Amino acid sequence: MIATSGDDGPARGVAHGAGRALESDGVPEILARLRRAHGQLGGVIAMIENERSCQDVVTQLSAVAKAVQRAGFAVVSQAMQQCLTDPQSNDLDLAAMEKLFLRLA
Repeated sequence: MIATSGDDGPARGVAHGAGRALESDGVPEILARLRRAHGQLGGVIAMIENERSCQDVVTQLSAVAKAVQRAGFAVVSQAMQQCLTDPQSNDLDLAAMEKLFLRLA
């Protein structure tokens, strides 16, 4: 879960879940990537509803997938940076970090 001031407002908090929470420094960039992907996905849905060509739909789906993947890599990258800067307070070990990374590959 990510604490924010609203759906479109700037992030005030951190992302929570298994392991250590994301530091709020990187959250706005990650949210921006995900919001962009969300908008692109809405566009894909509209394209299908408007019976656009398969080629156009697949091209846009590819862009959505890439945007989501980049957001995932940004999350893993930030977690790795946090590990390096403060290894004592990290809940994730190296094997868990590697598993997270490989889920995106």
